[in-house]
Amino acid sequence: MTRRQLFPSAAATAAFARFSAAAPGETPVPFADAKPFNPERPNLPWDKLESWLTPTPELFRVGHYGFPDVDMAKWKLDIGGMVERPRSLSLDQLKRRAAKERTVTIECSGNGPAGGLIGNSKWTGTPLAPLLKECGVKSEAIEAVFFAADQGKEKIRNNDYEQQFARSLDLRDAIKPDVLLCWALNGEPLDKNHGAPLRLIVPGWYGIAWVKWLTRIELHDRKYQARFMGRDYVTIRGEKQGDKTIWRETAVGRMNLKSVAARAARREDGSIRVTGAAWSDGTPIKSVDVRIDGGEWAEAKLERRKGAEHCWTFWSYEWRGAKPGEHTVASRATDARGRVQPEAGDPSIALKKTYWEANQQAVRKINL
Repeated sequence: MTRRQLFPSAAATAAFARFSAAAPGETPVPFADAKPFNPERPNLPWDKLESWLTPTPELFRVGHYGFPDVDMAKWKLDIGGMVERPRSLSLDQLKRRAAKERTVTIECSGNGPAGGLIGNSKWTGTPLAPLLKECGVKSEAIEAVFFAADQGKEKIRNNDYEQQFARSLDLRDAIKPDVLLCWALNGEPLDKNHGAPLRLIVPGWYGIAWVKWLTRIELHDRKYQARFMGRDYVTIRGEKQGDKTIWRETAVGRMNLKSVAARAARREDGSIRVTGAAWSDGTPIKSVDVRIDGGEWAEAKLERRKGAEHCWTFWSYEWRGAKPGEHTVASRATDARGRVQPEAGDPSIALKKTYWEANQQAVRKINL
């Protein structure tokens, strides 16, 4: 990847200079809970975060039935189900359609509070909505189901069934203008690890909805339920109602509001500059606050970017009067709808029994 791809504008380069924890006159201070980068299982190294775009080698990858070898020469995207005019298109045919390039943050729904299963990358593809319109969506269709090339056996009611990985979207979500059929990542063709030759891009949704190795799209008149919709990627949480606990199961879908302190650096005047990122389902980030050692919340400074509603927002905070020793640094984001990133003990998540969609405030440890 070229520097031009990583920093496509002067504004982006300036933002990088502000975000870097190694600016002139500063000394990086690592967080004590920082995890080493493992190229075999890529995850974003927060302590090394410097760029607006996440380099592809640092972008996480997930394969539910392994990472399939797709025969590029024979590959086609089939569109069928409840459409008037089923179609089958090659990758070249898709690339001849109107293309759109979008920078979007993708987060794994299994990402921890300060986990690195996240990245902000540039995706290139063609919008799905016009293609479905050309196929003639039947009036009774209510959702689109996306099937992938990876497959495996599942035991259902004591019988074994060969299953493709698949996820569905309500038709109203599937035809939103920013949902793309994507063939390029950060200016390069998709590779095997990231869904080549074609994957779905669903801004504002967890990565499980971004189906990789896409082979078929079907429109259905009823809800699709299979392992990765009805049995796995389901969040279980309890809600207290008087002396009773009501348990609910909901499918993993749109991304939750979240933030994390990423880096820290000591300045020449003795203060500590803490920098981090915040993101959401596309709802604008209103503010980010920082709390040191469980004290009062203080507002951080946001780096606003136009046209980046589905990207992370960088923030910075000046910590003055920092004393030597062990400390904790926490952040919380608030969005334009008034939603606040919760603490771990907040009633909304205190009885959550699954790790999917974790968005509690990350409390990071640092030694000065």
